Amino acid sequence: MADLSKIELQNLRHLIGGATTCNKKLTDYANNAVDPQIKQLFTKATQDSLNTKQTLMTFLDNN
Repeated sequence: MADLSKIELQNLRHLIGGATTCNKKLTDYANNAVDPQIKQLFTKATQDSLNTKQTLMTFLDNN
C-alpha cells in the first residue's frame, strides 16, 4: 500500500477518534438501556463502531 499523505493521516486519526467516541457513547447507552430491544440495538451498534475503528486502525498499521 502506498504511504499516506499527512492530510490523509490526519483525516484517518480524526475518523478513528470519532469511532472511539461513538463506541464509548453507545456502550453507555447500552449499559443504561432498560428495554431489551433497545439494549440489543445499542449493543450491536457498539460492536459495529468497534469494528469500524479496528478497520481504520489497519490503515495506520500498514503505513
